Amino acid sequence: DAGSQYTSDAYKLMLGKHHAVQSMSDVGKCYDNARMESFFATLKKEKLYRINTAKMTVEQVKKIIFRYVMIYYNRKRISTVNPGGWTPTVFREKSAVACTAA
Repeated sequence: DAGSQYTSDAYKLMLGKHHAVQSMSDVGKCYDNARMESFFATLKKEKLYRINTAKMTVEQVKKIIFRYVMIYYNRKRISTVNPGGWTPTVFREKSAVACTAA
């Protein structure tokens, strides 16, 4: 988002104080971050909106997100992005084998 709150000098100074690096695409390049936006939408719909995180600690929510990503999303969830419907882990493994065989 290139809104004024993120492009202001005050925001940039605050980032600098915390040694954070701002990453922002050029105007008109909204698709640069589309895959991550899609992933976060999936994470929210499939996991976070189904539980009451308001009553949990930050550490509890981090564990839930870690398990969702590392166990379910990467290893079990069927994907419609690749032709075989493979999970991301299986797709990477098959791609690596295909690259070494070629």
